[in-house]
Amino acid sequence: MNSEKLARYIEDTDGMGKSWLLVQLRLKKLAEAKPDLSPEEYKARLEDIYQSMMNLGEWWLGMEEEVF
Repeated sequence: MNSEKLARYIEDTDGMGKSWLLVQLRLKKLAEAKPDLSPEEYKARLEDIYQSMMNLGEWWLGMEEEVF
C-alpha cells in the first residue's frame, strides 16, 4: 500500500484523530522519499517520527479490544 492509498484509508475510516495511523503515514511517506534524501536527512526525519511515536505513550490502554 502506498502513501496515497493509506491516506485515503485513514480519511475513509475517520482515522484523522488516530495519531498512530498518522505516524504510519509519515513512515510510509519517508520510505517513499528515502531514495531522494541524504543519509543525514533520512536519519533526522526518522528520529522525528520516532519521537512523535514515543510521545503517544500508552494510547491504547483501555481500548485494547477496539485497537487490537
